[in-house]
Amino acid sequence: MALIETSLIWVTYAICLAILSFVAGIFVFVYQKPSERSAGVTIVCFISILALLATVLLMPVDIALVSSTTSRKLGAKKDWATPDAVNAILYQLKIVYYTLYSLDAVLCLLVVPFTYFWYEEYDEVASEEGTQSFGSRLWGAFKYTIAFILLCVILFLVGFFVPVAKKARDGNKDLDYFKDLLTENHGERALTFSVGVLILLGTLLYCVYTAPGLALLPATLIKSAPRVSAPQLAASTSSQLAQNRERQQQLEGRNEGRDGGLDARDRRELEALVREERTLVRRERLAAENAGEGHNFLIRAWVKTQAIFRPLKLIGGLLLLVVVLVIFASMLITCIDKVKNSVCKTNCGYLLGETQIFNPINWLMTVTSKVFPVDYIIFLLITLLFFSASVVGMATIGIRFLWVTLFKIRTGQTTPNALLMATVLLILMVFALNYSLAMIVAPQYATFGPQTYCDRPSHHPDQQPDCTNHKNAIKPCSERSDNPVANMVCTPSVVSTFINRITVNFPFLGVVDFYAQFAFLGIFMIVFIVMLFRVPKLDEEQMDDDLREAEEEGLLASTGRRFGATWQDITGQAKGVRRAGYGAVDGESAQRRDD
Repeated sequence: MALIETSLIWVTYAICLAILSFVAGIFVFVYQKPSERSAGVTIVCFISILALLATVLLMPVDIALVSSTTSRKLGAKKDWATPDAVNAILYQLKIVYYTLYSLDAVLCLLVVPFTYFWYEEYDEVASEEGTQSFGSRLWGAFKYTIAFILLCVILFLVGFFVPVAKKARDGNKDLDYFKDLLTENHGERALTFSVGVLILLGTLLYCVYTAPGLALLPATLIKSAPRVSAPQLAASTSSQLAQNRERQQQLEGRNEGRDGGLDARDRRELEALVREERTLVRRERLAAENAGEGHNFLIRAWVKTQAIFRPLKLIGGLLLLVVVLVIFASMLITCIDKVKNSVCKTNCGYLLGETQIFNPINWLMTVTSKVFPVDYIIFLLITLLFFSASVVGMATIGIRFLWVTLFKIRTGQTTPNALLMATVLLILMVFALNYSLAMIVAPQYATFGPQTYCDRPSHHPDQQPDCTNHKNAIKPCSERSDNPVANMVCTPSVVSTFINRITVNFPFLGVVDFYAQFAFLGIFMIVFIVMLFRVPKLDEEQMDDDLREAEEEGLLASTGRRFGATWQDITGQAKGVRRAGYGAVDGESAQRRDD
């Protein structure tokens, strides 16, 4: 029975990896610029995204495996869950976790930087002339990667030799859970320190990109439906284009027979009409593409399908907004709980011994974890939500150094070097997400899941008490419990032990990571409030001509007339085309029409 249960849990994780492969592939191929695709860059980015998502999604597997050793109804270990069997499960999980963490660190600090420099070293002219050899390109990429190799060595050596924090060693000796977190193995300490530093760096990026992205993501769905349908835009543009060309013919007719040509006023008007005509032609082409004209049947069917499901996109955005606000409330509740009730405050990075304030996400995950894989599905959706928010944040803000934009992340327009840089940032942000999900979003679930213990005295120190007739004596497991039965029955997850080990052994890292969560919540709230009163507008420098025209026509703008535009896109018919209203591209021509 135990083998079947654990096998099903690992099979679920394998299915999840298949889904994550699809997600990683979509991210790489949707954002990568088709004309500059590089096989090496594509493979490295795909593997990196898959590895970092696999690391986070191992958490529900971890919780399910350690929880499977306990009978929740009796608050005791199952018959098969001997100490050796439990240790075997924990050892198996440790190997997988340490492998994934090490792989993420190597990809972030070595493989992706080397691939970046390898791509930058490519000289197209020299390659065509045969003057650039494989060896010279390899050495050029390697010599720049040496700095990252030294960084890895320094991180490992510092983590290997740095002593455990004295306050952590001296404090909380009455709690066995905290004593078990103190790392004596130098190799394990080096790994925890290195991952802790990466989490710290990722937390800064997590606040800068993921927080705004989490506020922007629901708004992009809600405000993505156009207020002007493609047929309406095409009909209006056609009418304006005819008026424009008719006026140009009138002005050109005036010029016939004149020795001096047009006067200054007519010349300015003609130049404005020519500029307006170019804009209207582009707009007409954009409307035709949005309506599927000139494409095959499949493309036209896809356009109609998008229009049909557009109202669901709006409803989905509203539901997503509710989910985001609940997550925000859960994170704020946990932060307040940690500040008020942490057992050791700054000495252990505000480690929370027991959740004492109701947390909706934590409660939901703990309840659903009783029926695996319901909690896994919810956790997968929350993880993809944060990952998508990180991508949206990067696409909106761009990759910057202070106020200087280094790279732009745009759909179908991201160069390979920009994609590699975005991958590094995503790896660091997912390190921070791992901390946030386990310690802030759902701390009780991430530590013990649905495990319980029988809070009754045992007649024999080596035997578990019987709660068959005392259901009220069954208590949820927590780190703070000093009951010897709880220590015997409750098994903390490997991920919570690993992250808590970082915060206890290196309190500075834990304190910074914790207070950064308040910065995350503050940035989220500022962006969210701004989003309530202002429609997001793309930077014109980041838009090509088609996107600029789309924004001018409100295709990415407000919610007014959204359902009417959707119906017109479905039927392909425009209603009530007004003679003027969309042609005022140039201020001078608009004033002329009013006259």
